[in-house]
Amino acid sequence: MPEYRVPGVHVEDVQRGAKPIGDVSTSTAGFVGETENGPTQPALVTSWAEYLRTFGGFIDQPPLDAVNRNLPYAVRGFFENGGERLYVARVAGEVGIDAYIAGIEALLAIDEISLMAVPDEATVPGLTDALLDRCERTRDRFAVLGETTHGTSVETIAQHRDSAFGAVYYPRIRVVAPHRPEGDVLVSPCGHVTGVYARTDAHRGVHKAPANEVINGIVGLRLDGGRRPLEHMLTRGEQEVLNARGVNVLSDLRGDGRGIRVWGARTMTSDPEWKYVNVRRLLIFIERSIDRGTQWAVFEPNGEPTWAALRASIATFLLGVWRTGALLGTTPQEAFFVRCDRTTMTQDDIDHGRLVCLVGVAPVKPSEFVILRISHQLSS
Repeated sequence: MPEYRVPGVHVEDVQRGAKPIGDVSTSTAGFVGETENGPTQPALVTSWAEYLRTFGGFIDQPPLDAVNRNLPYAVRGFFENGGERLYVARVAGEVGIDAYIAGIEALLAIDEISLMAVPDEATVPGLTDALLDRCERTRDRFAVLGETTHGTSVETIAQHRDSAFGAVYYPRIRVVAPHRPEGDVLVSPCGHVTGVYARTDAHRGVHKAPANEVINGIVGLRLDGGRRPLEHMLTRGEQEVLNARGVNVLSDLRGDGRGIRVWGARTMTSDPEWKYVNVRRLLIFIERSIDRGTQWAVFEPNGEPTWAALRASIATFLLGVWRTGALLGTTPQEAFFVRCDRTTMTQDDIDHGRLVCLVGVAPVKPSEFVILRISHQLSS
């Protein structure tokens, strides 16, 4: 209670209801790679034109003729597919894995980034593991991998690390390159797919799997012969093998009039609990939002009033998440629970300043296999 020393009317602000928990960003991305020029600290760009002004153009032409050339194409693909906010960490000087890791670490310091990609991962040994290591360590961002190897056999492609914090996409895609003699080039699809993630988040929400979505910015659109839009045209049998191994295929469905689409929604893990991209990313979103929105509870009295306020804040937030269709259940009670009381912490926890809140959610999973059972009924 405030202390009043002068007689009169004193107005106080009284806070009623739960403290609100805001949604954290899920569609801001961070890319690492070589550029023509630009700042050595990560910089935010919000369009392809802004990238060109800040970092220059393509680098696979004289005088640079860079081998690790994928970043500009990935940035362009990100914006072509609906991405809006992208931090670019430039790799400069002697190019090696330590220069790339420095860029990854710089992006980790930016809280709003939730998607990470290193378009040249396949050309720098150890880079894929370095990126996944850091996503697993922080547990608050997700790696989009375009190609962990340049292999062409199904067995080679399917050999990747087991991780719930990353997804790999195959094959490489053909995009416009007006500065090259042939007019196009095959590049990693990671930038384009990351743009698809951002577009899906904006239009549907992070709970929607970024799959069965059209990929923009691909050329070589001849259905018979000529320069094909995808590096490899996979058979149905090959797709079945890769899908089971956690490799998401880019599928050419132009014959059905549906364009070229992301045709997979799996992470790189063998753990069935975290098999789907949208489930892992939804939990990252929920965990980050609750973490950021409950910082007010630190150093509050560790008793029932604080516990009740914390329960109310988290339950109100999860109710909003459920109403978007991100959680299973026809009622909130079926979709989530929040417990913060004497059942979640012991007296020893309280004595040592530990406030323990138990939160459970039932995330929706994608309808990966739609099965229609149709029977023919004879009229009597």
